[in-house]
Amino acid sequence: MRKTLAEIASFINGELVGEEGLVITGLSGIKEGVAGDLTYVEHGKFLPLAEHTQASAIITPRDVSIQGKSIIRTDYPTAAFNKIAELFVKEAVQHFSGIHPTAQIAADVKLGKNVAVGPFVVIESGTRVGEGTIIYAGSTIGQNSWIGQYCLIYPRVTIRERITVGNRVIIHPGAVIGADGFGYNTENGIHHKVPQMGTVEIGDDVEIGANTTIDRARLNKTLIGAGTKIDNLVHIAHNVVIGEHSIIVAQVGIAGSVTVGRKASFGGQAGVAGHLTIGEEAVITAQAGVTRSVPAHTTVSGYPARPHEQAKKIHAHIQRLPQLVRTVEELKQKLIPSRKSQSASSVKKNQKRNVRKTKNH
Repeated sequence: MRKTLAEIASFINGELVGEEGLVITGLSGIKEGVAGDLTYVEHGKFLPLAEHTQASAIITPRDVSIQGKSIIRTDYPTAAFNKIAELFVKEAVQHFSGIHPTAQIAADVKLGKNVAVGPFVVIESGTRVGEGTIIYAGSTIGQNSWIGQYCLIYPRVTIRERITVGNRVIIHPGAVIGADGFGYNTENGIHHKVPQMGTVEIGDDVEIGANTTIDRARLNKTLIGAGTKIDNLVHIAHNVVIGEHSIIVAQVGIAGSVTVGRKASFGGQAGVAGHLTIGEEAVITAQAGVTRSVPAHTTVSGYPARPHEQAKKIHAHIQRLPQLVRTVEELKQKLIPSRKSQSASSVKKNQKRNVRKTKNH
């Protein structure tokens, strides 16, 4: 892709200071930049790197000047850079079009305009696919599901029966939507499966990472709110409700019937026990083990998860345990001789008392 700096500045509504005709052929980080690249700096602390980068041009905050470099000043450099990256990706990656002859599509399936279906895709009876949706090779969509408009479903995605997927949803390779929830009744030591009769509903503008699994509800629905972004290798169990615009990072596990408020965030490998409530804009830090409900606007960490400031204090004390053990041992050594002397003195006193008693008799 080739764009002049003037074209890029116009695209992001930025203020160009430098060579308008400079051609940009790639994007890079501030450290990795080479000639022809465009990079960015968000904070002043990165300005020393900006002065030495080999990139040809830099997107900066409004109040920045860099000698010897062409720059584009913007209010939000990261957002502007991401917008350009989207433009580069759209031109670099061309999705296929049409219906591949190896696709297996039931006779009553309804496809919207400009739907693309790749090799060996299976779309079962009663399903609808909205306009502009692209379904890559080897994916399966079960009976009576509803897929929205302009979705992007990458290879080997499984969407089971009676699932609803909103508009502009991205689902990465290997994700499974609508597998049975993990539900069993145990009688006399034998596990009996509880039928999982519900569904999954995915809101608009959701992104679901590779090999993530979202289980269907036992009776009603598992719900992923609009705008939520889910990383790779996440497990969301049956009847979980995720609020809009939440962030769930890799390897998070959320047990059944958890309710999550809007704009909550989960760090990598965090785990949440079942039937809890995570409040709006709560932050669950990486590897936190949540065993109790978390109020709105609260950050928790550790295992079991506690308010973050409290957890930091506990962790700091744990780091001092070796020193504490040494201190206790030193105190014991100081006290032991004193106890021995007290014991010897007591023996002598007892002996004197016994001598007196003998003389008196």
